[in-house]
Amino acid sequence: MSDTTVVRNARLPQRSGLYQISIEEGVVSAILQRNGDTIASMTPSPSSLDSATTVIDVAKDWISLGAVDLQINGALGLAFPDLRLSDVEKLNEICMLLWQQGVAEFCPTVVTTSIDNVHGCLAALQAHQRRRSLPGQAHIIGAHLEGPFLNAAKRGAHPAECLQPLTMATIQKVIGDFADVVSIMTLAPEVAEDSGVIEWLTQQGIVVSLGHSLATAEQAGRAFDQGATMVTHAFNAMPGLHHREPGLLAAALIDARVCSGFIADGQHICPIMLDVLLRAGRGSRDAWMGGLFLVSDALSPLGLPDGIYPWDSREIEVIKGTARLADGTLSGTTLPLIAGAQNLVKWGLCGVEDAIALVTKAPRDAIGLPRFAVGNPAQLIRWCQNDAGQLTWRWLDI
Repeated sequence: MSDTTVVRNARLPQRSGLYQISIEEGVVSAILQRNGDTIASMTPSPSSLDSATTVIDVAKDWISLGAVDLQINGALGLAFPDLRLSDVEKLNEICMLLWQQGVAEFCPTVVTTSIDNVHGCLAALQAHQRRRSLPGQAHIIGAHLEGPFLNAAKRGAHPAECLQPLTMATIQKVIGDFADVVSIMTLAPEVAEDSGVIEWLTQQGIVVSLGHSLATAEQAGRAFDQGATMVTHAFNAMPGLHHREPGLLAAALIDARVCSGFIADGQHICPIMLDVLLRAGRGSRDAWMGGLFLVSDALSPLGLPDGIYPWDSREIEVIKGTARLADGTLSGTTLPLIAGAQNLVKWGLCGVEDAIALVTKAPRDAIGLPRFAVGNPAQLIRWCQNDAGQLTWRWLDI
């Protein structure tokens, strides 16, 4: 391939019209909208294009950046709490697998475990971040610590013996010297014993997400005022919507400062309630779906067949992509992130462009990553909807 590529007749999610995208040495150099059948005068005409320029006509397919997974617990048999410096090659394999699944960037998620395990994982991620990203591998943004500061009554599959009191001293002990490696922390605000923990985390550049929580709407609102800007897997590990006590999720859905992640595997949330969630997301923002984004919540058997696998000191059984503990507790999924977007389209819950945005644009907005724009890297996916209505994708070969 040449160093310059022009992509023509592209649709961009949540933008009207057709676009021409110019890419030079792997970076977006221009995004220009067509005016009817004529491209704006500033756009090179076919005759003026250098002979070394590659032109790709995508015939009105959608173009986006790669997907971003802000909550993924492991893959290929490795649970991220067990990640150590000796697992560099396995981590590279995971990054390759996720790239093959359309994920460009992700946050390895460390569920509740011992503080020693947290530090062992963060040390490995810190060492990995110092390495140059290789082509064909998903990039690690930073860790997502899902715990250990959770409400025991809503801990789900998280081990009770590893939960910690939410005090300033304990949170600083958990973070240790790894604040630069942690991107997101999920916590239950109502269990805080000290004031100021959310503000302290945000001062370290860590996004605070509320989850595994029994917070009331009032408690959630205070946490949002203190700087929390996310909700972890909406509906799961929190009370449902109630007409007299709206709770954490309702408070998040009406707050323009807050984005909520959700899982669309059909098991964590019934498709009817997904419809309710998406309708609420449409109505609560000026930009459609602006307050929602998809996550996989995938567990360590991602990329492996159904079966029984270790999970901390316990076991999980994966059946048709859904993982449960021996007592039936739902613990996660092994479906790739983009499968959630495909499900939303298949179930008729949203259109193609919004499904794409929920795995590409929305998670980037939630954590403040660069959008699809001039000057940014051009790792692009081409999406289309086939005659059967199925959403398909592939990396654009640039």
